[in-house]
Amino acid sequence: MITLVVSPDELSQDEIVIEGRAYHHLFRSRRLARDTEVRLVDGRGAARFSRVTGISPSSARFELGDAAPTHEPERYIELLTPMPRSARLTWLVEKCTEVGVSAIRLINSARAPRRLGTQRLKRLQRVAISAVEQSQRSVVPEISGVHAFGQIPDLLEGVTEKWYLQPGARDSGEPFGEERAALLVGPEGGWTSAEVATLESLGCRQKSLGPTVLRVETAAVVGCFGLLSGGFSE
Repeated sequence: MITLVVSPDELSQDEIVIEGRAYHHLFRSRRLARDTEVRLVDGRGAARFSRVTGISPSSARFELGDAAPTHEPERYIELLTPMPRSARLTWLVEKCTEVGVSAIRLINSARAPRRLGTQRLKRLQRVAISAVEQSQRSVVPEISGVHAFGQIPDLLEGVTEKWYLQPGARDSGEPFGEERAALLVGPEGGWTSAEVATLESLGCRQKSLGPTVLRVETAAVVGCFGLLSGGFSE
C-alpha cells in the first residue's frame, strides 16, 4: 500500500484534497485510480487509511477512515553525527530514516568542521519525507544542525542511554534497554582524545562495530540499526 505524508491538520480531517507535487507523483507518475486505498501519515507517528474518492486534472480527493498501523520501532533513537561529504549525507539521511531513526543531529567535531545552508537542510528534510513514504513509517525524523561540539550536552538532555562508536572499543557486555537512546558517530580519523574524554564525562558508553573501519555514513546506518534491533555486531 502506498504511504503519503500529510500535515497533522489534514490527518485529523474526514476528507482532504491533494495537489501539487504529491498529486503529480501519485496520479501522473504512478497513475492511481479512484477507490485506491492509501495510507496517510502525519510525520509525527499517527497514521490513517484513506480512499481516493475523486480525481481532477490537478487535484485528488481522499476520504479518511480508520487508524492504520504506525510501523514505528519501539525504541526512540537519536543520531548525532558529523556531516560526510557530498551525496553521502543524503544517503545517510535516507537510510537512517528507513531503518527507524527518530532524529538526526549534525554536529561539528575537531576533524570534521562543516557548514549546512538553509536550502540544503530543506532538501534533506524532503529526502527524509520520501524515505518515510518508501519505508512505510509514520515519523519523519527531525534534522538539525550543524551543532557545535559544545552543544552535545544540551542535545543529550533527557536521553537515558548514550553510546558512541569507537574502533576497538571495550565491550561492557551491558544489555540494551528500552529507553530513549542516542548514538554518536565519530568523523573520519576518529574522535580526538579530548572529545572522547568529554563524551565519557557525559555518561556515553563505547561500542565498536567490529574490526573493519567504516565510513561515517555506513557506521551511522549500521550502528542505528544495531540499537533498534537490540544489539550490535561485535
